[in-house]
Amino acid sequence: MISLLGRTLVLLALGAAAVGAGAGLLGGYRKSLDALKLARWMAYLTGAAFIAATLLMEVALITHDFSVSYVAKVGSLSTPLPITIVSLWSSLEGSILYWGCVLGSSLVVFAWTSRKADPEHSSYAMGALMAVVVFFGLLVAGVGNPFVPTDLPIPLDGPGPNALLQNHVLMILHPPALYMGYVGMAIPFAMAISALLAGRLDARWMRSLRRWTMFAWAWLTLGILLGG
Repeated sequence: MISLLGRTLVLLALGAAAVGAGAGLLGGYRKSLDALKLARWMAYLTGAAFIAATLLMEVALITHDFSVSYVAKVGSLSTPLPITIVSLWSSLEGSILYWGCVLGSSLVVFAWTSRKADPEHSSYAMGALMAVVVFFGLLVAGVGNPFVPTDLPIPLDGPGPNALLQNHVLMILHPPALYMGYVGMAIPFAMAISALLAGRLDARWMRSLRRWTMFAWAWLTLGILLGG
C-alpha cells in the first residue's frame, strides 16, 4: 500500500512540475499572468506531493514496513529510532527522495516569495526551476525509485542503515546540510536563466539573486564543516 501511494505521489509531483515548467516558460515568453499563476499553483502542488511522499517513507521506516524495498535495504528492528528516522538519507534512493523533498520545498518558498517580483522574470525563473524538478522527479520515479515493492518473501528484518550515520552525530547532519546548499543553488541558476531569457537584469532581481546565492553558499559551508 505504501509503495503504491508513494509512487503515486512522486508521479503527481513529476506531472505537476512538467506542467508548471511549460506554463512558466510560456508565461515569460508571452508575458501571460494566467500562465504564471498556473505555474505558481503547480509549484505548490509539486512541493506538497514531494513532502507527502517523503513523510510517507518516514512512516514506512519507523513502522519497519519491509514490504518497501528501501526499508528492507536500510531498516532494522534493532536500530534506535533517531537513527531510523535519519536513515532516509543513508542510501541512494532515499537520498534522492529527500533531495526531491528539499527541492520541492524550495520551489514552494520561491513561488511564494516571488509573488511581487517582475512577472516576466518570475515566470521564466519558475519555468527553469521546475524543469530542474522534472529531472529529479524522473530520477525518483525511475532508476532511483525508493518505493519499489520488496520481492517475496518479505524479510522479517533488515541490515540497518549505513554505519557512517552512526559514527558521529555531526555525520547525521552533514548530508542534509549539503543538500540544502546544492538544492539552494538551483534557485540562483533559475534566476540567472530568467535574466538571460528576458534579456535584462534589474537591480531588484539582482538583490534577490544575491540573497538566494548567499543562503545556498552558507549551507554548503556548514555541510563541509560538519563533514570535517
